[in-house]
Amino acid sequence: MTRAASGPVSGKWGLTPLLVAFIAGVAAVGAFAPFGHWWLAPVALASVVHLWLRASPPRAAFIVGWSFGLGFFLAGVSWVFVSMHRFGGMPAALAALATLLFCAFLALFPALVGGFQARVPLPPAARAILVIPALWALTEWLRGWVFTGFPWLGIGYAMTDGPFAGYAPIAGVHAVSLLVAVSAGLLWCTAYSSRRALAASALGVLVLAGGALREIAWSEAAATPVSVSLLQGNIAQELKFDPARFARTVNTYAHLAEGSRARLIVLPETALPRFLDQIDPAALAGLDAIARRNAGDLLLGVPLRTAPDTYFNSVISLGQSPRQAYHKVHLVPFGEFIPPGFAWINRVLAFPLADFTRGPASQRPLALAGERVAINVCYEDAFGEEIRRQLPEATLLVNVSNVAWFGDSWAPAQHLQIGRMRSLETGRMLLAATNSGVTAVIGADGRVLAQLAPFTEGRLDFSARGHTGATPYVRFGDALALGACLLLLAAAAVLARRRSKR
Repeated sequence: MTRAASGPVSGKWGLTPLLVAFIAGVAAVGAFAPFGHWWLAPVALASVVHLWLRASPPRAAFIVGWSFGLGFFLAGVSWVFVSMHRFGGMPAALAALATLLFCAFLALFPALVGGFQARVPLPPAARAILVIPALWALTEWLRGWVFTGFPWLGIGYAMTDGPFAGYAPIAGVHAVSLLVAVSAGLLWCTAYSSRRALAASALGVLVLAGGALREIAWSEAAATPVSVSLLQGNIAQELKFDPARFARTVNTYAHLAEGSRARLIVLPETALPRFLDQIDPAALAGLDAIARRNAGDLLLGVPLRTAPDTYFNSVISLGQSPRQAYHKVHLVPFGEFIPPGFAWINRVLAFPLADFTRGPASQRPLALAGERVAINVCYEDAFGEEIRRQLPEATLLVNVSNVAWFGDSWAPAQHLQIGRMRSLETGRMLLAATNSGVTAVIGADGRVLAQLAPFTEGRLDFSARGHTGATPYVRFGDALALGACLLLLAAAAVLARRRSKR
């Protein structure tokens, strides 16, 4: 096995590796929606693996990882600026600084991978295929927990149309991320190690196995479909919370619902942006009558309060089934709740309803239109472990969102891709109803079956099927992926110990 050329990042290299790492991070965003060039994920990661294996000391590898992460997140979540400045009212300079600091913080996670792997006394190839992949997947998992979590742009999401999507029902998105990182290490070995043929063969086996797994049906579709209608009101975010616009908003959704003959009608998150007790009962009665006429039910996103200072981001049901409700559990910091000590930010941002109460985590699927419907609101579907709480009981997944907060950015397409991963993991169809797009029906195999054009008013009618059964991921969650990471690190530790005894 040949050792990669070594040399410090500073000194002889100057800033070149940092610039290369930054560009690789930007390029990696092309692997995600709306671009969909999934192969960029392992290729971009292989390039930073090469830089890491040449960097010395560990501090240099840390900085290389941070440069990669900064480019990756600045390009991938630049829509945060849109939310804070255009719709949150934050001054442009302050919003730009806040976005930069946020991305700089997120960049610390790949930086940790670089710094830690450089301290492991193993040859480059062993670090490339054992240590780096395990650390990468573990830090992505950690990113989904720290400060309530931000798992957006986990590298595994890039594979919804890639060769590793077949592994998602077995061990979830973090296992897919692990395999992307392993494939990056194998690509590096194919180019630089003395065992090129072995590395190429191993990569081929992973790809072929992923393709074979993609053909397995992990859940069973119901014999009888259920007709559904997903409503997209396309209410401009600038007008959504304008009291003068409320009556028109109600009429928009009432008109869209009136034309539906579906047993399950779904409206977006906060479709009626006023507390439920403030809405004209006649408007609610009209929506209820439409659902009953169809011998079905209607899901309505609406804020619901139980006390002046206790209110939820909720989805309630209307129609023939008993009245039910779901209260959002995983709230977005600063957008939906204010962390202790940060009340001053609420005075800078003009976000309405910015301090919701967290719903109970024990909520069960709603019994609607003959199905058991697991509801999640907007950002919640980025957390696979939380979605599986309602499974295998749930037969359908429903996500209601208002990603109009991010304008005409990449966020809606990225969000749809996240939903596709949840369908893959759970073997369930997902119905995504959004205010401005992307409203879509996702099959139990993660493929988009139908969708509305973004930033248009419309209704998406579809014949959906509930599914039963439990994928391995539903049964075991992230434990399988985390266990695989620990096994790789254990193997690396054994190799390191043997080397130290020579």
